[in-house]
Amino acid sequence: MTTQHPAQGTRLEHDLLGYREVDANAYYGIHTLRALENFAITGNPISDYPQLAIALADIKQAAALANGHLGMLDSVRRDAIVEACEAIRAGELREQFVVDLIQGGAGTSTNMNANEVICNKALEILSRHKGDYAFLHPNEHVNMSQSTNDVYPTALRIATYRSVQGLLRQMEELETSFSRKAHGFRDILKVGRTQLQDAVPMTLGQEMATYAVMLGEDRLRLVEALSLISEINLGATAIGTGINAHPDYAALVREYLCEVSGLKLHTAPHLIEATQDCGAFVQLSGVLKRIAVKLSKVCNDLRLLSSGPRAGLGEINLPPVQAGSSIMPGKVNPVIPEVVNQVAFEVIGNDMTITMAAEGGQLQLNAFEPVIAYSLFRSIVHLTNACRTLDEKCVRGITPNIARMREMLDRSVVLVTALNPYIGYEKSTEVAREALESGRTVSELVLEKKLLSAGALAEILRPEVLTAPRSMVSLSTS
Repeated sequence: MTTQHPAQGTRLEHDLLGYREVDANAYYGIHTLRALENFAITGNPISDYPQLAIALADIKQAAALANGHLGMLDSVRRDAIVEACEAIRAGELREQFVVDLIQGGAGTSTNMNANEVICNKALEILSRHKGDYAFLHPNEHVNMSQSTNDVYPTALRIATYRSVQGLLRQMEELETSFSRKAHGFRDILKVGRTQLQDAVPMTLGQEMATYAVMLGEDRLRLVEALSLISEINLGATAIGTGINAHPDYAALVREYLCEVSGLKLHTAPHLIEATQDCGAFVQLSGVLKRIAVKLSKVCNDLRLLSSGPRAGLGEINLPPVQAGSSIMPGKVNPVIPEVVNQVAFEVIGNDMTITMAAEGGQLQLNAFEPVIAYSLFRSIVHLTNACRTLDEKCVRGITPNIARMREMLDRSVVLVTALNPYIGYEKSTEVAREALESGRTVSELVLEKKLLSAGALAEILRPEVLTAPRSMVSLSTS
């Protein structure tokens, strides 16, 4: 039984290792206190990722309801635990989730942080002192029919599923912004490029539409990965055998968890396998990496297309958001694409961390899920913020430099490719070589050599002819 020391503002709690003084006002207890002392790693406590605290409360509430249904937990304790969980799910006591996200023990400290906070909140609801574990115990009652090994991965899956919804929304917003730019720029001709060399003509709208399509494809891949995340191992207890749980508990607790969380969750068909396998997290992380790689490529393109403004490509203008140099007056840098590039680099690194942590599991449990959680949450949160920032601070404000694109198109020899079917490969090669050597335009040389009439040339070089597959145009104006 916990001893209160009101004069000192503490209460005395005990565990396997002995006795410790705990702040009398704290809702967490001795297990959480030891974790605070042992795992000063990232400075990011559970409270920094509210979805994880909410997911833990979802699980504890569902477990209390299932255990009450099965006659294993009396109605007084059940109702108090449920009310405490509902308070946490509503946003109360978030600051009491203090354990560092990266920790030893396969997440035991996170589970115990939740058990202790819920227990002491429930005791408060019952008008009892915090720490009165003789009446309501963090392990015996709040953690009844559970183990860290099924609670922690289930909470991680629920928190991840919810967090990804925000990323999906921001990706869709960014996709929409690129689509709007594609529509607005649909008639603006420019030079396409391969290997940073002039290729064939395209429209700026086609270039922007490509980025929208890339984001749309990755949203679909992310939704597919979430289908694996919705499979849980709750009811497995320690290693998947369900020891210390009622035979009907696993199915019942899943039903209650679906009801409490509002999510459609599925119990894994083989709980021993599910308790040790982190493949779903690896799959999801791989999709996050794919998104990061695509976003970084898009940002590389935006930086190139806006380079200059006088000595670069200068085909588009990115909205200026801050001065670019402490020494060069007037310089404005593409800082928004640059910050998104850096987020992408981080996500790619997080994917390697998750890969190695999943590989490092041994026998019936993976002890490294905390670093998987930390890396996944960082990737999801930072990608979400990066998409929002890129959309609101950059893409929506992109404007075209039409005269610059026209000038480069006119001076490029790429137009000769469109003329090849009409004047032949040999003449096309001759015109291209002379244009490069003289600096004159392809159009000038074609007209000078009387290879085509002005009307025929204008017909061939129409945007809709240059930028889409179609049969040879009729040269009736020649």
